[in-house]
Amino acid sequence: MSPVKFLLTEDEIPTHYYNIQADLRNHPPPPLHPGTRKPIGPQDLQPIFPMGLILQEVSRERFIKIPDEVRAMYQLFRPTPLFHARRFEQRLGTKAKIFYKYEGASPAGSHKLNTALAQASFNAQEGVKRLTTETGAGQWGSALSMACSFYGLECKVYMVSVSFQQKPYRRALMQTFGATVTASPSSQTESGRKILKTNPNHPGSLGIAISEAIEDAAQRDDTKYSLGSVLNHVLLHQTVIGLEAKKQMEKAGEYPDIVIGSCGGGSNYAGLAFPFLQDKLNGTPHRSIAVEPASCPTLTRGTYSYDFGDTGELTPLMPMYTLGHNFVPASIHAGGLRYHGAAPLVSQLVKDQIIEAQAYKQIEVFDAAKEFARTEGIVPAPESAHAIRSAIHEAQHGDKNGKPPVILFNLSGHGHFDMQAYDDYFGGRLTDHGLSQESIEASLKTLKALPVPA
Repeated sequence: MSPVKFLLTEDEIPTHYYNIQADLRNHPPPPLHPGTRKPIGPQDLQPIFPMGLILQEVSRERFIKIPDEVRAMYQLFRPTPLFHARRFEQRLGTKAKIFYKYEGASPAGSHKLNTALAQASFNAQEGVKRLTTETGAGQWGSALSMACSFYGLECKVYMVSVSFQQKPYRRALMQTFGATVTASPSSQTESGRKILKTNPNHPGSLGIAISEAIEDAAQRDDTKYSLGSVLNHVLLHQTVIGLEAKKQMEKAGEYPDIVIGSCGGGSNYAGLAFPFLQDKLNGTPHRSIAVEPASCPTLTRGTYSYDFGDTGELTPLMPMYTLGHNFVPASIHAGGLRYHGAAPLVSQLVKDQIIEAQAYKQIEVFDAAKEFARTEGIVPAPESAHAIRSAIHEAQHGDKNGKPPVILFNLSGHGHFDMQAYDDYFGGRLTDHGLSQESIEASLKTLKALPVPA
């Protein structure tokens, strides 16, 4: 029999993260202080991040050592398996070869634990007692809650209100790990109260939840803020995914023609794609695709600009593709992809045309998830299903052109806490949310008063 899964031993867990900043020809412009609009320094970030993470954020060293205790924690679930999706290929009738890296094997159910453990470790080392954060679908909140429980830290999670209602069991999982979970916008912060005064039934957004978490952290000396995507150090931690996948693809005797990852803030996509992009930046060609929802098309219809990472304008201004920090995405079930901006590193790669971006509608994404589950036996998270939809498109396109590709995508999490979404899909209650150009332009008006990236 030909092998279906490709495994590594615990000794083969990466010892270092890969930092793509070492190989970029063009670096993103520096983040700007929200008040002075001048480039920020480490001292500006110290109130909300530990210095260990700040140093990783600004480093251009190619490989950064994974702390021994973090690598030991990774042994709980790493290395994660790589699968050759033979049955899925047969279902599609394609000659393309499709592989997927499965990050849902982690205890928290997604790739987010890779950075949650690292962030909790650095904070604990510096004497922090409590972390605040935001979460959309709940995957990041689940991961940080678990990491905090391992390191004896309190955890406060502001969960986007629509997901708080849609995903009660994800909320219960966070509480099982000891976290306190609050629907955002909430009455517990000035940022939240301001939103609720305008709209008491506001569905929330990641931008609003970030504002609340940062405001909370800034008010307490024992508390720091933790972010699950977007920032350089978060994307750095996720590269363990791609570093393992490169070894596993070698065992499979293949190299991908196309690497695909779903993209909200960017950590899922970057985790798989960045180690392969090191090859591309050094002359080994392949296509790299970041996939997003059509109802929150940051990379495909947004504007490259300086913008705030949150609605309350508390974060530094970051150079990124954005829909405007006041943009409120439709209440799709892929809550982890409902973010107005994209990571500066991912944005720079799109701007330089080194990577591509695609967007798909909600129902076609669930169509793809259904076909995948019925052949591979894994129910994918709605976020991860965007990558599956792209893989189908690329396989079929390759068949038509007579050049069936080798495709690798990141199955970043399972959908066991998303069964309400699947129930809505099978019950015909899902809708495809249209997004007019006029509504995008209205949201982008907030950028007119902000600096333009050089």
